[in-house]
Amino acid sequence: MEWTDQVGHGDWIRARLDAATPTMHSVVPHGYPAYARVLHRPHVVRLPGRPVPTQDEWMRMPEAERQRLSDAMVYGPTTWAETARAFGTVVHSEAQWNRLVRTSAGDWQHALAPDGREFEAPTAGQLDPDLVAAVARHLAAHTTTPDDVFVTIWEGWGGLTGFFGQSPGRTFMQLAAHDQTASATRAEDAERRAADAAVYAQHNAMLGRSIHDSFNTVLGQPTWQPGILSDEISRGARLRLPARDHILFHGRIDELADPEWAASVPWRDPERERLGLEPAAESPSLVWPADRAWTMVTEVDFDSTIVGGSAELIRAIVADPLLEALRLEEGADLSWDADGINR
Repeated sequence: MEWTDQVGHGDWIRARLDAATPTMHSVVPHGYPAYARVLHRPHVVRLPGRPVPTQDEWMRMPEAERQRLSDAMVYGPTTWAETARAFGTVVHSEAQWNRLVRTSAGDWQHALAPDGREFEAPTAGQLDPDLVAAVARHLAAHTTTPDDVFVTIWEGWGGLTGFFGQSPGRTFMQLAAHDQTASATRAEDAERRAADAAVYAQHNAMLGRSIHDSFNTVLGQPTWQPGILSDEISRGARLRLPARDHILFHGRIDELADPEWAASVPWRDPERERLGLEPAAESPSLVWPADRAWTMVTEVDFDSTIVGGSAELIRAIVADPLLEALRLEEGADLSWDADGINR
C-alpha cells in the first residue's frame, strides 16, 4: 500500500454525502443497494463469586481488598447481544450503546449490569484488526478490481502527521512500577517486578525521546514536529470531505484481509516496534475499490463500521459468525439519541 496525492479518486464520495443530515449519510455514501452495520467489539469484566464493585465501593475499600479484587478480575471480549441480555434490552440495527446499557449519554463507558458484571463500551472509530480482516475478505469477493483499492485514514489522529509547533504531537504517559513490598520475599513477585520494571523502562525511554521540555519553550519559535507519516505526506494533498479530511493510499484489498495488516500499513507507528511493542495502527477510515462496488466507512465518532454494497455482499457480512453485523436501511440514523426502542 502506498500514499497517493491523486485525491480526485475520492471526489465521487463527496457527491454522495449529505453533509447537513442527521443520518449516517453525513459520512456514508448514498446509493448502494444494501448496507450493513458491523458492531465494534465491547468488553466485559466479572469477578468470580461476587458483583464488580461500584465506583463508590472501590473508593471506600481498603487498599488490600482493592488489590485482591483487582487481581481476581476476569476481563474479555463480549458482544452487543450478550450486553443486551444482561441489561434486558434489544439489539437492533439502530441500537445505541448508551440505551443498550440503560445509562445517560455521558455515563456509559462502564456500566454495571444487574447480574454484577461490568460492561465496557466499544471503541468509537476503531474496528478491531481481526474484524477489519474478516470484513475485507468479503469485500475481496465482491469487486472486479481487488488489486485497485483506495484506503484513507483521517488526518486528525494524534501524532499521525507532522506540524509546526513547540512540542511533538505524540507524547506517552510515563509509568512507574507498582510497589509490592508486602510480598517482596516471594520469588515469583520479584520476577514479576523485574519484568514490569523492564517494560516501564522501555516505555519511559520512548517517552524521553518523544517529548521536549515544552514548559520552558512557551516563547520559543515553532519548529517542524515530525509525525508517524513522512513530511511529504504530512504536507501533501488531502481528500476533503464534509466532515473530515483524509490522507489517501492505494493498494490491494488483500492487504487488509490479513489479520496482521497493522504491521504493514504506512500509518503504523514504527516507534512502538523499535521498542519491541506490538505493531499498532488506526482503523482505515474509508475503503473502496476502483469499480466502486462497495465502500467501508469507520467514522471516528461511530461505535460501528458501515459497509455499503450489493445485497449479496451484505448478506455475506451479516451471516459471518466472526462478525456481529446487522442489515441497515439506507437513511438510518446512528446518532446517540436515535435508538427509539431501548427507552
